[in-house]
Formats: sequence, C-alpha cells, structure tokens
Amino acid sequence: MSPLSLPVCSGDDAIRAFIKAGWHRDRQKGSHVTLKKPGSTKVLTVPRHPQLSKGVLRKLIRDSDLTIDEFGRNL
Repeated sequence: MSPLSLPVCSGDDAIRAFIKAGWHRDRQKGSHVTLKKPGSTKVLTVPRHPQLSKGVLRKLIRDSDLTIDEFGRNL
C-alpha cells in the first residue's frame, strides 16, 4: 500500500482499527456506531456497511487524528 492510498475496508474493520488506536465504542443506533476517545472532544460515527466509500473513510481517518499509514497498521 502506498502512503496515500486508502485501504478497502468494511465498517466493522474500521471500528476495530479505531479501537486499537484508543477509541472506544460509545453507542450504536441502527447501522451506525459512535466512537469516543478519552481526552478528545471529537466523536466518530462509523456506518457498519460492507465497504466504506473512500470519502467516508478519509473523513473518519482525518477526524481521528491518525495518518492513513497509522490506520492501515491497525487494520
């Protein structure tokens, strides 16, 4: 994977990667899971779709303050 290429992953894969990065599952409503991180005011809302679109995944990674490489290592 090149440094700027986004991985292809499902919502569940992304949730597991964010949990490894220190986020925790706060709640779920329907097919969307809300993640929070201690010490952060940001909230991630991850759809549990079979494949996340590149735009959604890029926005989630940016909001989590991770790099694409850091996220990819947590997958």
